[in-house]
Amino acid sequence: MANQYSLTRAVKTLGRCWPSIFLLVLCLGAPALAWAQQTVKGTVTDEKNAALPGVTVRIKDGTAAVASNPNGTYSIQTSGPADILVFSFVGTVTKEIAPGTQTSLNVTLLPDAQKLNDVVVIGYGTASRADITGAVTSIKSEEFNQGVLTTPAELLQGKVAGLNITKSGDPNQRPSVVLRGPSTIRTVNGGVTEPFYVIDGVPGASIDLLAPDDIATIDVLKDASSTAIYGTRAANGVIIITTKRAKPGQSRLTYSAYGAVANVSKKIDMLSGDELRQYLVDNKTKPLATPADDDGSNTNWQDLIERTSYSTNHNLSFTGSANATDYGASVNYLKNNGTLINTSLERLIYRGFINQRFFNNRLKLGVNIINSSTTQNDIPQSSTLPGMLFYLPTVSPFNANGTYKENYTRTGSGPLNPLSLANNNAYVTKDNKTLVNGLVQVDVLTGLKVTLSASTQRAQTNYSSYLNSQSGLAVNLGGVARRAEYENTNDVLEAYANYDKTLGLHSFQLLGGYSYQQDRTNDGFGITTQNFANNALGSNNLYLSNPSSLAQIAFDNNPISTLRLESQYARVQYQYADRYLAQVSLRRDGSSVFGVNNRYGYFPTAALGWRLINEEFMRGLPVFSDLKLRAGYGVSGNSQGFDAFSAILIYGTPPGSSKYLNNGAISNVVNAVRNENPNLKWESTATTNIGLDFGLFKNRLTGSVDYYIKKTSDLIDDVLPVSSTEFQYTTYTANVGRMTNRGIEVALSVVPVQTATFTWRSSLNFSHNYNNIDNLSTDRFTIPYIQTAQLGGKGQSGNYSQIVQPGSPLGTFKLWHYLGKNDLGVSTYQKADGSVTATQPLTTDMQVAGSAQPSLIYGWSNTFTCKGFDLNFLVRGVMGNKILNATLAGLNNPADARLQNIPRFTLGEAFTDINAYLISDRFLESGAYLRLDNATLGYTLRPHTQYVQALRLYVATNNLFIITKYRGIDPEINIGGLTPGIDNQNFYPKTRTFTLGLSASF
Repeated sequence: MANQYSLTRAVKTLGRCWPSIFLLVLCLGAPALAWAQQTVKGTVTDEKNAALPGVTVRIKDGTAAVASNPNGTYSIQTSGPADILVFSFVGTVTKEIAPGTQTSLNVTLLPDAQKLNDVVVIGYGTASRADITGAVTSIKSEEFNQGVLTTPAELLQGKVAGLNITKSGDPNQRPSVVLRGPSTIRTVNGGVTEPFYVIDGVPGASIDLLAPDDIATIDVLKDASSTAIYGTRAANGVIIITTKRAKPGQSRLTYSAYGAVANVSKKIDMLSGDELRQYLVDNKTKPLATPADDDGSNTNWQDLIERTSYSTNHNLSFTGSANATDYGASVNYLKNNGTLINTSLERLIYRGFINQRFFNNRLKLGVNIINSSTTQNDIPQSSTLPGMLFYLPTVSPFNANGTYKENYTRTGSGPLNPLSLANNNAYVTKDNKTLVNGLVQVDVLTGLKVTLSASTQRAQTNYSSYLNSQSGLAVNLGGVARRAEYENTNDVLEAYANYDKTLGLHSFQLLGGYSYQQDRTNDGFGITTQNFANNALGSNNLYLSNPSSLAQIAFDNNPISTLRLESQYARVQYQYADRYLAQVSLRRDGSSVFGVNNRYGYFPTAALGWRLINEEFMRGLPVFSDLKLRAGYGVSGNSQGFDAFSAILIYGTPPGSSKYLNNGAISNVVNAVRNENPNLKWESTATTNIGLDFGLFKNRLTGSVDYYIKKTSDLIDDVLPVSSTEFQYTTYTANVGRMTNRGIEVALSVVPVQTATFTWRSSLNFSHNYNNIDNLSTDRFTIPYIQTAQLGGKGQSGNYSQIVQPGSPLGTFKLWHYLGKNDLGVSTYQKADGSVTATQPLTTDMQVAGSAQPSLIYGWSNTFTCKGFDLNFLVRGVMGNKILNATLAGLNNPADARLQNIPRFTLGEAFTDINAYLISDRFLESGAYLRLDNATLGYTLRPHTQYVQALRLYVATNNLFIITKYRGIDPEINIGGLTPGIDNQNFYPKTRTFTLGLSASF
C-alpha cells in the first residue's frame, strides 16, 4: 500500500510540474534542432586550386548525396553532429571530414596514383574503370611479358582471358591473334581474323611501328558494346595501345638493353646414317646406291640447319612535360637472329612527339612521328624444313670439290640438299613504315572539347630474292632473280567532339564525330627474270639477265587498289549517383569495298551497369570493396582484308594463263577474273555480354566474370564455286552463312601477402569458347559444306583434311579412321560401310574426327617483390584442342627408307606397312600443353642521387619447360585462319631463350 501511495503522489507532482519540464527540454534541445536544419556549403578544388565539378559529396552511412557544380561548389544538409561528409572523385583520394559546427567547408582532393592508373582508354575518349559497362581488359607496362619480342602482341600472351596468341620461333613471322574465337571463313588476304589496332588514337595503325619499350598500356576491347564505335573494322575486337608520356613537371631519360641467346627447344628424333643402314639390312632391303645415296657419312641435317642464335635490343628515350609543353623522343634497335641459318630480323624505330597548349590550356596542338625500318632475311622454309628431316643422313653436304652434293634423280619427300637450299637461295624483305599524326584540340566551353586528328601512314616494301646457279630450286636456269616494290598508304581524318556535363547527381559524357579513311595498296610492280652470267650481283641489276624467251620474264599480278571508308558516329554515357550506368552508341559506315546495294551499314550498341557497391544495402557487407554488374549488346562489322574490286566485275589475266601471238603481236590473255556481286556486304557480329566485376577484402582480391554470345551473320565465302554458264568466272564472292561463338571468361587478381618489405601478387585468367558453324546456305546458294586443308603427301594429292559444315566448329578434321594393324602389321582403316580395309581408303570413307578449337585457354602469372628484388613467372596453356601431326605421318614411311630418312618412331612399324604414312586420325593428337613461358629475376638499385633514379638488372628465360603429350616439335600451332591446328612439315622450331638485361632511369 505504501508503494502505491508513493507512485500516486509522484504522478500528481509530475502533472503539476510538466509545463516547467517541457520548457526546460525545449531550451536544452534548441541547439540540436538548429543543427538538424544546418546546411554545409563549400568549394572543392584539386591540388592546383582549380575547381572540381562533379565531385560526389555524401553523408557517410546515409542516403543524402549531392554533386559539386561546374564552379566546384556544393551544398548539403546534415542530420546531426556526428555526420561525416565523404568527398569522392575519379582519380583522387577520397576524403572523409566531420564538419562539426562549421557551415562553410572547403576541400582539396589530391590525385590518387592507383586510381589514375585505372583510367581506361576507350574509342575516342577515356573512362574510369569503375564506369566501364563493356568487357575491357587493361595491361600495364609492368605486367608485360619479358624476353625477345618482335611484336607488341607478344606482350599479351597469357595475360588476357579469351585472347589466344600463338607464335613459332620464326623471327619474321607475326603471331596469330584470335579474340573470343574465329568469326570468318575467308581465305584470302591477311589480318581478317586479327583484332583492329589503334595507336595513340590513330585507327588502323600498324603495330610494327612500335617498340615494346615505348608502350605504357594496352587496352583490349572485347565485346561489341565497346568495339562497335569502330564499326566495320571491329568484329574481331579492338586493341588500343597508348605510348609512354612524361608526367606533369617531369623530365626523364631512360635506357634499356638486353642480350639473349636461344636454342631450338626440341628436335625430331631422326635416324643417323649408321642406324638407317642397319635398318635396311635388318629388313633385307637392297642397300643404298653408292656414292650418290651413301658415301659413308653420318650427317645430322637438323644440326647443320639449326644454330644457336644471338639477339640484342637497345632502347633510348627522353620525355618531358614542362609548363604547357609535352615532348619526347626515342630510338629502338633490335637484331633477332633466327635459330635457322640465314634467317634474321633487324629493326630500327625512331619516334618523336610534341604537344603544345595555348590560351590557358584551351588550345592544344600536337604532332607525332614514328618511323620503322625493318630488314628480314629468310630461306625457302617450305623446302628446307621438311628437307632437314627427310634428306638421307648417309650422304655428306659437299662433294670433294666443295660444291653441294645433290642427286636430282632421287624421288621421295626430301630430294634436295637442305644445306644447299638454305645457302643458295636468299629472300630479303625491306620494309619501311612511317606514321605522321597531327592533332588540334580546342576546349570551346566548360566540358566541351573538339578534336581534329589527321594521320598518314606509308609502308614501302622492297622484296628481293635470288636463287643462284647452284640452287636445287632453279636447276640449269643460270640463277633466278625477283624484285618487287610496293607502297601502301593509309590516310585517316577524324573530327569529333566530347561534351561532359554534370547536373547534380547526373553525369553525362557525349561524343559525336566524323571519320574519313582512304587506303591505297599495291602501288608498285614486281618482275622475275633468269639466266645471269654469274652470281656476283644477286638480285641487283636485273637488266643483266639473259632470258631465252619472253615466258622467262614474269610480272606480278597485283593490281593497284584504292578503297574509302566514310563514317559518322555518336555515343552517350550516363551515370547517376555513382551507381547506375548506361551507354548507347551508333556508327554509320559507308565503304567502297562492297556492292552498290549495301555500301552503308549501321552498328548500334547499348549497355547498362550497376555499381552495387555504392548501394545502401552493401554497407553491411564490408567484405566487398567493389561490386558492379554489366550487361551490353552491340553489332560490329568486318571489312578487313578486302580490296577495292571485291564486288565488281574485273577483267585481267587468269591464273595460269600466258601470252600469245595476236596477228604477230605478243598479247596477254584477258578474261574475267572476278564476278560482280552488287549485294555483297560486310560480315556483322552481334555480341551479347553479361559481366560482373568484384573486389574483396579492400581489393586484395579482385576479378571479373564475363559470359558472351557472339553471333556472326553474312559470312563471306570468297572462293564459292559457281557455274561458268551462269557466271563469267568460276568462283564468286558472296555472303553465305552464320557462325556462333559462346563462352565464359574469368580473370582473378590477388595479393596473398603484402608486408612492408615483401609482396606477392598473383593473376589467373582462363576462358572457354565454343565455336559453331550455324549455316552456310542462302536463298540463292546451297552449300552443304566447304572442304579445306589440302596437305598433299604420297598418293594423297587433292585430299582434304578439314571440313567447314553446319553443326561443327571451324577447324573440324575429317580423316580416315585408323583401326590398328592386321596380322601382317599393315595399317587398316574403316570404310564408310563399316568394313575394314588394309589398302588406301577412298575419300568418301573419311569421317569427322575432332576440332582444332581449344576448349580452355589459361594463363597464371605471379610477381614477388622483396626490397630491391623482383621475381615473376608466367604459366600458360590450352586444353581440349586437336593437332593433326601430318609431319609425323609423312615421315612414317618404312618402305621409302631407301629414298628418305625415317624417325625413330618408325622403328616400331612393320617394314611391310604400305599404309603407315597415310594421314588419318592415328596422327590426330591432343594439342593440350602447360608451358612455363617466362621467368624473370631482377634487382632494382635506387642510389638516391641527383642524376640516377633507378638501375635495374635482370635475367630472364622463355619457354623453360613444357608439359604435353604432343609428339611433334611443339604444340603451339597456328590457331588462326581457315585451317587451324595443322603441323605439316612447315613449323619453324620453337626456341628456349636466356636473356640478360638492364634498364636505367635518369
